[in-house]
Amino acid sequence: MTHMSIKDKLKSFLSGTPPEKQAADAPEQTSAPAPAQGMSFEDGGSRGGKLELPQEHALYQLYNLRRKEAGYQPSPRISLDEGGALPPEVEKRELLRLRTFINQVCNARWKEARGKKGRNAGKQKDGKKDAETGEEKKAAEPLCLDALPCFFLSADKLYAWVFVLPPVGEGEELTKAMLYQAMARQEICYGVNRNLADRLYREENRYLTLHRIATGKAAFDGENGNIVDYFSRVVERVLEADEYDQVDYTALNLIRNVKQGEAICRLIEPTEGEPGRTVLDQEIPAKSGKSVPLPKGRNTEVSEDGVTLVASIAGHVEFTGRSFQVKPVMNIPGNVDFSTGSINFLGDVNIKGDVLSGFTVRAMGNVQVGGVVEAGSTVEAGGDLIVARGIVGDGTTVIRSHRSVFAKYIENSTIYVRENLQADCIINGRVYCDGEVLVRSGRGSIMGGRVWAARLVNARAIGSPSECRTSISLGGLPCTNFEREVVQQELKDLEMEAERLECQLDSPAKTSLLGKLRVRLSAAELKLRQLEDDLIGIQLEMSEKETEAGSGRLECSIAYPDTEISFGDEMIRLRQEHRQCAVKMVDGEIVVS
Repeated sequence: MTHMSIKDKLKSFLSGTPPEKQAADAPEQTSAPAPAQGMSFEDGGSRGGKLELPQEHALYQLYNLRRKEAGYQPSPRISLDEGGALPPEVEKRELLRLRTFINQVCNARWKEARGKKGRNAGKQKDGKKDAETGEEKKAAEPLCLDALPCFFLSADKLYAWVFVLPPVGEGEELTKAMLYQAMARQEICYGVNRNLADRLYREENRYLTLHRIATGKAAFDGENGNIVDYFSRVVERVLEADEYDQVDYTALNLIRNVKQGEAICRLIEPTEGEPGRTVLDQEIPAKSGKSVPLPKGRNTEVSEDGVTLVASIAGHVEFTGRSFQVKPVMNIPGNVDFSTGSINFLGDVNIKGDVLSGFTVRAMGNVQVGGVVEAGSTVEAGGDLIVARGIVGDGTTVIRSHRSVFAKYIENSTIYVRENLQADCIINGRVYCDGEVLVRSGRGSIMGGRVWAARLVNARAIGSPSECRTSISLGGLPCTNFEREVVQQELKDLEMEAERLECQLDSPAKTSLLGKLRVRLSAAELKLRQLEDDLIGIQLEMSEKETEAGSGRLECSIAYPDTEISFGDEMIRLRQEHRQCAVKMVDGEIVVS
């Protein structure tokens, strides 16, 4: 019998509905037990893979009905991690789908149970009236719903959970055969937890609890191939000062020697993917790893097994951005003098001694000099240049590097460097640098001469206490402009030579000389046009801030009087000593701070 509250009786009185009819139409309510751990009937949310449902949910009604009929039923537990921990991304992805599944199966079951109860109640009432009139009517059918295993599958079909609805009325309890038949109908046959399936019908929490019944096999994609390098692809060309503020210029070791047949890098081949299986015994395809080619360059070859890149000659290993190549190395155990003559080499040059006056060293690669570069000599490197002891010039010494220059000191020499320059001291030098000039180690001073730098000049001291005039120019593209000026001067000299020859009387010698001169003029003009095109391209690539006159910066610990600092056409001359100063261009004006 259902008892009505005072509130319900008052409502029936006001609406005119008999209390008995209103009580019969109201849903059956029972006392609510305290929710079990991991199960909440209040907020309807979810936490840590556990689904939390509100008190009025159909699952709660089925739970109370089971307790009323069986006398005891463990509290429900709707948790995806039942049966083993799941990856967090799977829990997060499946919780919303699980809520929809629980809503569907519980609502359908509760609706079916309520429908049968209503029909039976009607039949019992009709039977009572028939007894009064003496007429024979059909007896009420007993309420009977068997236990029902329902299966929830993850979106990728890798996991399957069973959720068993309890029997209602005189329905049959869960059996092992019932569970296996239900799995067969759902075609769940791979990765089944047989131990759980065989004993679940005997467990106390077999009903209204989510159990993971099957786990598939995830597919694993193969790993891509990879290259293991035995020589670094990026060589840091930075010299660090020691505790005594001294730099060892012999420690840069730009020449990385390799013997013929020595391994440069090794290929790790890709692996095949491992396909998986769903709980429905369907194959999950897997991708195989991608192969990568060996970075084979000049003077290298692939080993017979196809997995190792080796040097085909002895030389210097270098990575060009796409491939390893081996450059031949010329090792000179002594000085560059009359015993060797001037050097013009396509690879790297390693000189243990000095470059004596009057001799020239040209190399397409790096040049390393263990001694000094003497006055009147010329050194040109397609890569980096290291002069362990220093460069001693007489105003005619020319040094060119298409990368960086590292020298102990520089004196009375013209330096052309595309990237950065690092030295202990620069005295009366003419330096053209498209990067940074760093003079911080050792004496760390720039005295006399002129330094053009595109981005930065950083030194301890600029000038001298005796007010030796020192010029610092910042911004622009000093190297490219310098090279263009050299070609322009060469072109001007050739034109003057051609004019002088034109004034001479016609002769076979004049014709021959003019022919050779015109070839040289054409080559110089072509080179000049190429340089101007390159200069335009470089300026377009650089930002406006880097190309304007005030893009550079000067930093020094002390700047002595009579030091000139210029940014393009703007120039100032220091009249007094400045310490810990920084000079830059701000709004078209040179600012010393």
